[in-house]
Amino acid sequence: MSYKNKPDISAPAYIAAFPNTKSPALLERTRAAIKKMRARYLVEQHETGYWWYELESNVTITAEYLMLLYFLGLRDKEIFKKISNYILSEQRPDGTWAIHWGGKGDLSATVEAYMALKLAEYPEQSPPMRRARQFILANGGAGASRVFTRIFLALFGQESWSCLPSIPVELMLIPASFPFSIYKFSSWARSTFVPLMIVMDQKPVAVGAENFSLKEIYAGPWVKQHKKKKKVFWTDIKFTRNILRQTFFVLDRAAKIMEGLPRPLRAKGMELAQEWVFQHQEETGDWGGIQPAMVNSILALSAMGYGPQDPRMSAGLEALRNFTLDSGEKLVLQSCISPVWDTALTALALRYSGMPRDHRSLLRAAEWLASKQILKKGDWSVKRPDLEPGGWAFEFDNSWYPDVDDTAVVLMFLLDYKDMPGMGERIERGINWLLGMQCRDGGWGAFDVDNDFELLNQVPYADLEAMTDPSTPDIAGRVLEVVGKAGIGMGDPRVKKAIRYLKSAQQPDGSFWGRWGVNYIYGTWSVLMGLRAVGEDMSSPYVRRAVEWLKGHQNMDGGWGECCESYGDYSLCGQGTSTPSQTAWALLGLLAAEEDQSGEVHKGINFLLNAQKYDGTWDEPEFTGTGFPRYFMLRYHNYKNCFPLMALSRFVNGFVPGNGGSIPAPGPTMASPIA
Repeated sequence: MSYKNKPDISAPAYIAAFPNTKSPALLERTRAAIKKMRARYLVEQHETGYWWYELESNVTITAEYLMLLYFLGLRDKEIFKKISNYILSEQRPDGTWAIHWGGKGDLSATVEAYMALKLAEYPEQSPPMRRARQFILANGGAGASRVFTRIFLALFGQESWSCLPSIPVELMLIPASFPFSIYKFSSWARSTFVPLMIVMDQKPVAVGAENFSLKEIYAGPWVKQHKKKKKVFWTDIKFTRNILRQTFFVLDRAAKIMEGLPRPLRAKGMELAQEWVFQHQEETGDWGGIQPAMVNSILALSAMGYGPQDPRMSAGLEALRNFTLDSGEKLVLQSCISPVWDTALTALALRYSGMPRDHRSLLRAAEWLASKQILKKGDWSVKRPDLEPGGWAFEFDNSWYPDVDDTAVVLMFLLDYKDMPGMGERIERGINWLLGMQCRDGGWGAFDVDNDFELLNQVPYADLEAMTDPSTPDIAGRVLEVVGKAGIGMGDPRVKKAIRYLKSAQQPDGSFWGRWGVNYIYGTWSVLMGLRAVGEDMSSPYVRRAVEWLKGHQNMDGGWGECCESYGDYSLCGQGTSTPSQTAWALLGLLAAEEDQSGEVHKGINFLLNAQKYDGTWDEPEFTGTGFPRYFMLRYHNYKNCFPLMALSRFVNGFVPGNGGSIPAPGPTMASPIA
């Protein structure tokens, strides 16, 4: 879908239809909408106090689960049938699988779906398989897939391990402060690549792989490569003009030559990699809280000789099972789970809606969130050894990787409960940890400090371009929002440094890029909220440019939307079908800039009211969350509801000056204990 020819929506006639006052009728409708969604949330809360909703990605996550089970010899026909049903239900009419709803067919996703279906003995000559095969061959064949897809092909003997980029275990010996240390990689890359070093060193192939073939989806020169098992296939070198990437391919060739020579440090590197994998497994069996780290760690254990009955292995498999959703007919593996994020956002939305802070539902949420604070040092402490822990992670259990974004949103909610016994100390530790994670440029990354060695995005296995975790405007805005609510304002040097960063990161048109949500609407909203909270003059020229950018990208139906393709095509920024979550982000940004009387806001509120369903919820098939820009998109099933509730509540209740936007003001002291 193209949005390049979007009609002009800023003409005076567009605004004239909406009065610049909050009419009693509009306020009444808005309050009714808030009440319906609030009632829905109260029913959906788990007994222990948390909310938890599906985190949807694409079929590769579940296809790889089937491949993993097959590789380990855990070939359960019932599970494979459910996974096949899910994969087939996601196939598009053209035979492809996409990485997000409404996206174009993706080669790697289609190859992995095809491979999983064939392993599950789905008929090769069936119409779904024929259509998928036609697309794969027309786009270069299986061998033209991304590196991680080709790793699974190698696990089943469909490619030679020597045709894949090398990740020598000797990398484990590089000190943390040196280039190419594992701590130069982003947390998600690190937790994936350390176990992958073990796998690629051992080069395992599934038992019975000689009886499995995907030769029908290999095309052109890749067929020759597959048959002759060449050491390196140089197509990428031949056609790229990127000198750095060419250099890394040459280094990769040298590494492959070294693999055939004596390697005195290999054993030590393998020992350190194994220790790292053992150390980073949670008591619950998880690694890193994400599917790639978990799958690769289980594969590493298998490559080391551990079977499915080994306690580490069985715990890891159980952790993966806890990521699955089983409807009876279909089984889906989530790439990650988000209970802390869902709980913080939902509780915050309920608080903004005017729910009293001593409501039993909110008290339970506060206690549960407080109990999930991480008080041990993780990988982040390599860069900040003297910083005391105090952050929150995304998942139920992920003690090695608390993140700045979750910590900020949790604290936004918990600040209203700072007088509960034990809460003040937790909040202080959390705020100190957040501020201690500020990067040298003034911004914040998600999991690490100064993780911006962009050269890593040129290595041969970096085809997702997500090897680093640099500062981003959306997270910087979120941190400013919570520190502002905590009473830290414009006079603080850390806030001044952050604002300098944001000004440098602003796009020429006034918008801000969004790393963790789609995309410029997400980033611009977050920044405006943060600036408001720390007391920035919202009439400042750079703030008004952001406001006018939001106004100028409103759709004719009153909503806002942005397609995932805006990550790769800047001309599409702020353009797309209106969605509830993106409309809410835009409204929250405008309301933070004191635009509650504007026609754009009133039309946006009407869009949300008209789109709300009878049960209080909204529909949103679009993916508005981001894993890796351009390559891995997410659909948070809670976004369509929590953010509209926030926006409607802000419209009705406004912001309380000097309290960072918390409403209503705190009441009597709470006496509920902290778990």
